[in-house]
Amino acid sequence: MERIEKTIVCEVPVTTAYNQWTQFEEFPQFMEGIVQVDQLDDKRLHWVADVAGDRKEWDAEIIDQVPDQVIAWRSITGETNHGSVKFRPLAENRCEITLLMTYEPKGIKEKIGDMLGILNARVEGDLQRFKKFIEERQVETGAWRGEIEGGSVNREGRPSRMGGRTHRRAKEEQEYSGSL
Repeated sequence: MERIEKTIVCEVPVTTAYNQWTQFEEFPQFMEGIVQVDQLDDKRLHWVADVAGDRKEWDAEIIDQVPDQVIAWRSITGETNHGSVKFRPLAENRCEITLLMTYEPKGIKEKIGDMLGILNARVEGDLQRFKKFIEERQVETGAWRGEIEGGSVNREGRPSRMGGRTHRRAKEEQEYSGSL
């Protein structure tokens, strides 16, 4: 297994950065090689990526999620990977994000790419693009403030999902009903 760990400082409140990170379907806007992310439910995601010219698909499960602190995942089908994203406030409008990811390179192209540090550079670039994305906006595109502990979703007192497909559907429905 290979391991990547990268840290970045963003000039936004920790809540803003965390909320944006929960909008997984937005990842193709700033993650190189990610073609599509579909949120299947509160804790499962389907990923489609272009890796060294090959299309890769896998499902991942969020195993731990605490608002403004951490999101941890593991693959449950397809490509073997797992990791976490940790959020730490540094000041009122400044936070640190640390991404830790482990993965298993497959095939000769991926192994050579790994030796050349291509994925390492890609992850660094993804974090830089996320930083630019959220700092330019200064507001998240949505949020999910639920918690997941040991793979179990905590539904007690959980606010409704804001973001991803649910948010878009609600907006489309609102626009549609407003045009009637």
